Amino acid sequence: MNKDLVQAALAYHAEPTPGKISVELTTPAETQLDLALAYSPGVAEPCRKIAENPDDAYLYTGKGNLVAVISNGTAVLGLGNLGSLASKPVMEGKALLFKRFAGINSIDIEVDTEDAEEFIETVDRIADTFGGINLEDIKAPECFEIESALIERCSIPVFHDDQHGTAIVTAAGLVNALEIQGKRLEDAVITCLGAGAAAIACMRLLVSIGARRENIYMLDRRGVIYAGREGVNAYKQEFANRTDKRSLSDAIAGADVFIGLSGADLLSTEMLNSMAQRPVVFACSNPDPEIKPELALQTRDDLIIATGRSDYPNQVNNVLGFPFIFRGALDVRASCINEEMKVAAVHALCELAREPVTQEVLDACGEQSLEFGPEYIIPKPVDGRLLSWLAPAVARAAVDSGVARIPLPDDYAPVL
Repeated sequence: MNKDLVQAALAYHAEPTPGKISVELTTPAETQLDLALAYSPGVAEPCRKIAENPDDAYLYTGKGNLVAVISNGTAVLGLGNLGSLASKPVMEGKALLFKRFAGINSIDIEVDTEDAEEFIETVDRIADTFGGINLEDIKAPECFEIESALIERCSIPVFHDDQHGTAIVTAAGLVNALEIQGKRLEDAVITCLGAGAAAIACMRLLVSIGARRENIYMLDRRGVIYAGREGVNAYKQEFANRTDKRSLSDAIAGADVFIGLSGADLLSTEMLNSMAQRPVVFACSNPDPEIKPELALQTRDDLIIATGRSDYPNQVNNVLGFPFIFRGALDVRASCINEEMKVAAVHALCELAREPVTQEVLDACGEQSLEFGPEYIIPKPVDGRLLSWLAPAVARAAVDSGVARIPLPDDYAPVL
């Protein structure tokens, strides 16, 4: 960032009050009677009710609309292992997004340990305080172990957004991009540069919605992950392909799709030219993509490209997913966020992108027009319809798949 933006960012976080979130009261606390009801002796009554029936916590406390954003700071935003305290601005930012986009109260919790079991124990012991848990910025492969253990131990949704949020938005954009290019996901050859949490989750979800595992070539720092390669952990092994391809140049030749979750400038113009006709490129490394969109479009005029940046078309942004996924899950008291709910979110995003864009969205984006096509394959984060499209789809999938604790009201319409 330039110096002006650096100073603006620091001032934004420091002024007028340090940080980005606060706590507000939802009931009056002005009179003696108010205080008697809010605390002693009135508070004893809901305590007794919850002791008799734990589900009454959803009636008498804010649990049902409260999500914890929890991290140990081992994989912060592409900055690496900054430690738990240095991750706090990011976690506060995530809490801000929950409130801004889905009306969900959220609080950040930073756990000062890199030991997976210590982290799991800590979160498990406080989980009942919340209606859901959003795990954030935890390095692989520990993030897989942590999420899996907490899903098993906790009776509320636990969701590692770096994995599944990225996967849901990527999958929706890719389905739409392939349709525009006249291709089908089940036929597409996909080269994935990166083998961390987000990459593995992306490939898993793509397989769930129709991609063929044998058509996926995943690469880490050592090259293609192939069957029989030594030193491959269990999570990467899931995508070990039987192939003689070894390098990115090998793997991308003839590919229909490139998905980059790796580092800057790793996709050369020569590699891009070797891809199949009408390719799709998701260059999602932040802040600098695997190939600059200007260079990519100069190289291929039959290309659709997406990045993780807001200053280019087709931004892959997790805020398109997690607030609305949690909104739907919370509103039916889902016990988890399962594959059916993730797939429902993918389809809802795909469908919304094909709808006419409202004037409010155009004004917010400074655009004269936007329509479904090569430069508009996924909705904009400022599209107010995301809440009304995604949350009901996710809630309905929770009910249909049997993980909801209460039915979906006939007139369900999530509001901020």
